[in-house]
Amino acid sequence: MDIPRLAPNKQKKRIVQGSIAAGAILLLTILLSSLKPAAPTVDSPWVDSVRRGTMVREVRGPGTLVPERIRFISALASARVERVPAQPGQTVTPGTVLLELSNPDVQIQALQAEQQLTAAQAELVSIRTTLRSQKLTQEGTVATTRTDYESAKRQAMVADSLAAHNLVAVNDAALARDKAAELEIRYRVEQQRLALMTETLDSQVAVQATQVERLRAIAAFQQNRVRSLTVRAGEAGQLTELSLQLGQWVTEGTILAKVVQPGKLKAVLHIPETQASGLALGQPASVDTHNGVVPGHVTRIDPAAQEGTVTVEIALDGALPPGARPDISVDGTITIDRLVNVLYVGRPAYGQPNSTIGMFRLVEGGRYAVRVSVEVGRSSVNTIEVLHGLQAGDQVILSDMTRYDNVDRVRVK
Repeated sequence: MDIPRLAPNKQKKRIVQGSIAAGAILLLTILLSSLKPAAPTVDSPWVDSVRRGTMVREVRGPGTLVPERIRFISALASARVERVPAQPGQTVTPGTVLLELSNPDVQIQALQAEQQLTAAQAELVSIRTTLRSQKLTQEGTVATTRTDYESAKRQAMVADSLAAHNLVAVNDAALARDKAAELEIRYRVEQQRLALMTETLDSQVAVQATQVERLRAIAAFQQNRVRSLTVRAGEAGQLTELSLQLGQWVTEGTILAKVVQPGKLKAVLHIPETQASGLALGQPASVDTHNGVVPGHVTRIDPAAQEGTVTVEIALDGALPPGARPDISVDGTITIDRLVNVLYVGRPAYGQPNSTIGMFRLVEGGRYAVRVSVEVGRSSVNTIEVLHGLQAGDQVILSDMTRYDNVDRVRVK
């Protein structure tokens, strides 16, 4: 059987065409593999321009309005609530009765203290009388002894004179002199005894007088506890807390009520500890009460951070807006300092102050953005200082770009 054969020229042509096609495919594959992937698209990013000028450094934090003066009224003795004539929100005066309490034991203790004081006072009177009587008796003894001594001394002189003329026995004269010497010693001893008694009299009275004063203070304290069972406001203001009920038992030291002066408020802000390094007393501040902004200044900075924040107290220098009252939420801004003639831009959603961060700078008329390394310095609430990497007039993306960490160019839409 005959097998048809292709013509030599046609077979060669097909080989050439196949080689050309294979080469084209290979070349196309090489070209496609060398192309860079298309830049990802960023939709409506937050863009800001780099500016040169004065940058105001500020820190911000939430807080509350609190009274400048708060009077806590606590129980001086354990007692039972018998009557509650006042209610929270009521305007009170120093003599306004807030609560009436009762505790018979407190009254008994007051009576016992009074009894002990009366007994000590009686003892003081008795000691004074006894010591005075003893002193008078001793003064009489001294006087009698002095008289006896002077008499014996005269008798001794007479006996010596008579003995010199042999009118009396020598032995009698010697006895008279011995009697005078004895009475001289007794007189001196009685004088010393009187002096000692005089010196110790005041000290003995003083000891008992001190005991009386101590018991008087105890009695006054017990009487004060009795009076405290009728709880009064103590000063003018507004009663803000009083949650006790009739029959409720309160222990000593329990906070019964709180009186504030609503017209004198201050702001207590909680500033993040990462922003608190530049805070100082006297720095200007503004407090937003959500019904108006009130100027103020820093009066106290807590030395320790708690739960990642530093407590700062702001004294309000302006009038409070209507509706401002204790415990409402506020936002405060504190001006730390002003940086003159520096480059700055809006604070990005990523990166930390005094570090080097990657930012996307707009190019080609804002259609694309390329990553640049930017060294930033001090920061504020909304702005940050630019040290290196950008120029005045550059536009950069401030939105969170962490999802594009693996690319250096993005398309802006």
